[in-house]
Amino acid sequence: MFIGEFSCLIVFQLWRAYWKYKQSKGDTTEVNFGNQNFSPVLFLAPAACDMTATSLMYIGLNYTYASSFQMLRGAIIVFTALLSVAFLRRSIQRKAWFGIFLVVVGLALVGISDIVFSQDSTHGPNAILTGDLIILVAQIIQAVQVVVEEKFVNGKDIHPLQAVGWEGFFGMTILGILLIPMYYIPAGDFSGNPRGVLEDALDGLYQIGQNGTLALAQIGSICSIAFFNFFGISVTKELSATTRMVLDSIRTLIIWAVSLIAKWENFQYLQVIGFLVLLCGTAVYNNLIPTPCIKSSTTPKALVNEYDADKVDENTSLLHDQKIGNEFEDDI
Repeated sequence: MFIGEFSCLIVFQLWRAYWKYKQSKGDTTEVNFGNQNFSPVLFLAPAACDMTATSLMYIGLNYTYASSFQMLRGAIIVFTALLSVAFLRRSIQRKAWFGIFLVVVGLALVGISDIVFSQDSTHGPNAILTGDLIILVAQIIQAVQVVVEEKFVNGKDIHPLQAVGWEGFFGMTILGILLIPMYYIPAGDFSGNPRGVLEDALDGLYQIGQNGTLALAQIGSICSIAFFNFFGISVTKELSATTRMVLDSIRTLIIWAVSLIAKWENFQYLQVIGFLVLLCGTAVYNNLIPTPCIKSSTTPKALVNEYDADKVDENTSLLHDQKIGNEFEDDI
């Protein structure tokens, strides 16, 4: 995941070098590369949050369904809103609170369906519940990431490709260093590798080298993440961040449909209801569904969230969208 993100920084630097070359040949076209007078260390804390949250989500994914994994990630809206109120002194309109309420109800229905209708022969209801809770904890950490970015990074006019790339650099570096002690830390049956250690990177590289399908999957994942960020920027810039949110919801539906077609899980009507409620809550929160019966709060300042391009400047919206979108990519 972080290699894919870091590739965005490489593309950004090649892009800058290309335009400098064209300008040296007399091209007077101006291109906005954003602010270059900033410290890359700004992205250290967000990268650490991203690394921790993503790791937890993949641990949780081992104990629950892929569709539930994707749906439960919608909880980031709830935690981002609450943390924004607590630490950024944001005010949330009643309409947004109603959207958050629907998101919570949808998440609860998805979690209940996993437990009540569990068909997993490997893990029982308790294990699936544990996986769902781990994914929710990861959303809290990612919400912290969004709040940290808004407080310390946003407003500095940093190009989104550059921001994503620096996060990828720090995440790749930190995780690469951590793989060394993980190679020696015993983890028993939890490890899933022959040596019984927390993470056997050498064995992983050996498997990739010996299995063409596995190697193709890793390369595809890296390319997917890189292109996901690039196309996400394009959609947000040319259309809107709200449009990207709608497309992201379609991704959840596709993952769920593929899981059913591949028979990785059974159809659960309660999960359908939960997904629809979750989708409606997200749409209400992002002002896609009118709610005339709910009056706006008297507080004029609404919550600035990572999806609403109308309430934030373009650079802030693009940067927020990239962080929420990074998972993407990794889900597939």
